[in-house]
Amino acid sequence: MKTLKKEELKKMIDGDEEFKLIDVLSKDAFEKKRIPGSVNIPVDEDFEEKIKEKYPDKDTKIVVYCASFECHSSPKAAEKLDEMGYTEVYDYEGGIRDWEEAGYPLEGEEF
Repeated sequence: MKTLKKEELKKMIDGDEEFKLIDVLSKDAFEKKRIPGSVNIPVDEDFEEKIKEKYPDKDTKIVVYCASFECHSSPKAAEKLDEMGYTEVYDYEGGIRDWEEAGYPLEGEEF
């Protein structure tokens, strides 16, 4: 499983790189606070089905994230994506907390 640091993800977002950013937390958590440009596909709610439907191309570059380094949802999601045959899967391990502590922009009900 490949991982990303906040600086690498920020560079990808700011650049012209084509990738999908997926928040794997609950819908409630996503609505409160999220990294701009991300979509919500909770890891515990028909994750595999929703991924196949939304991103049928297994070569799609996908970055998943959750709440923090202590959260295990994004590694779980990245592992599922690997098992499903996706070839470019990255886990942004620091998640929302790491992103916010760096002073990077967030969006949602709290902002």
